[in-house]
Amino acid sequence: MLIPDEAQMMALGHRLARALRWPLVIHLQGPLGAGKTTLVRALLRGLGHRGPVPSPTYTLVESYQSGGRRVHHFDLYRLADPEELELIGLRDYLDEEAVCLFEWPERGEGVLPRADLELRISPRGKGRELEVVVHTGEGEAVARDAGLQ
Repeated sequence: MLIPDEAQMMALGHRLARALRWPLVIHLQGPLGAGKTTLVRALLRGLGHRGPVPSPTYTLVESYQSGGRRVHHFDLYRLADPEELELIGLRDYLDEEAVCLFEWPERGEGVLPRADLELRISPRGKGRELEVVVHTGEGEAVARDAGLQ
């Protein structure tokens, strides 16, 4: 799926927000600058979050609550070893009825749970190419309801 500009990436995030189910694990893959954090920011705005949405590159995780629902945004870019996820209490985040969004999930390989939905973003000219991979029925429902299939 081609996403021609940032406005369309924001629209995609809003569609994802409307389609979410709790709990859910989404892996966001792509190179630096592909638009992963932009998509997360749009998703959170679609859920009604109005505050800042910083990239959790240094903190590893930022948590949000909107409408009584929790969303945890992880950025594993600076993760040196997947076992570090145990030190930040990954199991506690996963035990909640929350949506967990993981940027750079390959850095947590062997520790992260399998994704319900993978979103692979690649730069294509001035736009982005989005590849959607579903692994569970919940992921399939979200992809379908967000218009990704």
